[in-house]
Amino acid sequence: MFTYITKGTCSRSISFEVDEENRLHSVKFAGGCNGNLQGVSRLVEGMDIDRVHDLLKGVICRNGTSCPDQLATAIENYKESRI
Repeated sequence: MFTYITKGTCSRSISFEVDEENRLHSVKFAGGCNGNLQGVSRLVEGMDIDRVHDLLKGVICRNGTSCPDQLATAIENYKESRI
């Protein structure tokens, strides 16, 4: 399980798993708008992490970011940690 501490959003952190085929699983947001974030988590379940990144990067709510944008940033951090 990879955990990322968010910045500039109501959610405090995002945790997820990535399988051997680079697919996203078990996305969990701590805090934030529960219904919306459950929806985001369900929609990205099983998707390729690069596709999720490209779809969500730059989605802005407030403070120049959003929970979906922070998920994209979390994916960037995950990928950097694997190098």
